[in-house]
Amino acid sequence: MRVLITGANGLLGQKLVKLILDKGTDELIATARGDNRLPYSEDNYTYDQIDITDRGQVLSVIKTHQPDVVIHTAAMTNVDQSEIEQEACWKQNVDAVSYVIEACEQTGAFLLHLSTDFIFDGEDGPYDELASANPISYYGESKLAAEKLLFESKIKWSIARTVLVYGIAHDMSRSNIVLWVKKSLEEGKEIKVVDDQLRSPTLAEDLAIGCYLIADQRAEGIYNISGKDLLTPYEMALETAKFFQLDIKTMERADASTFTQTAKRPPKTGLLINKAIKDLGYSPRSFVEGIAILVKQMS
Repeated sequence: MRVLITGANGLLGQKLVKLILDKGTDELIATARGDNRLPYSEDNYTYDQIDITDRGQVLSVIKTHQPDVVIHTAAMTNVDQSEIEQEACWKQNVDAVSYVIEACEQTGAFLLHLSTDFIFDGEDGPYDELASANPISYYGESKLAAEKLLFESKIKWSIARTVLVYGIAHDMSRSNIVLWVKKSLEEGKEIKVVDDQLRSPTLAEDLAIGCYLIADQRAEGIYNISGKDLLTPYEMALETAKFFQLDIKTMERADASTFTQTAKRPPKTGLLINKAIKDLGYSPRSFVEGIAILVKQMS
């Protein structure tokens, strides 16, 4: 299988590249904006620069490499930034998807597109794949608009919806709730953690495995690919403190109304993953198991 990944320098992109290289059975083309920041020799894969908002580049790169599967991970994922920079958000999250679809139409490639729980309003979570979308942020609107492009296309496609992805980038350029809570409590900082939002936190490695299962099986349709635990951020923080045996006296339970954020967040989402377990053989780790993996990577 010849696989082309967009956004290869990002957290999920890095995990996908490592997974595919470790398998050693597929031909890999990693693409991203700018120089290659992956910590792997290009002897075992091809790297190509691509600006996903440039239609000509997208069509040219995908036509040149003729992949069997395109895994489209590149996007603007900062929810508040998306609310402020709406034109840039639309270019990256919607227009770019239309270019990737067009390229897949020309080459016959199967397209796996990454989406989010933020297409839901968070009133009736957790959600299965058939739930009705109703985004309450511009980011959610853009991701839903991208999904609709796939629904209306003539290509073979799949959508992997995910939630609150956490993990460690090779250059430690990304923080996450586990690292933030650990560092804050170790330093004795006072922190407030939300306890009225529900999520199913997703280990980046598990998301990569779920994406690979979809790509390898060319499994069409929508799949929820997330963690299996439904937790509030406060419960995640408690699990983190318990794992590292940290004092929680400086940690305060809070509700979302005490925070000022540009974009609205859906209160209770979380995704039901029964379909992915049954159809794909997907088997994510628990949140505590995910913490242990992060610790191993940090050391």
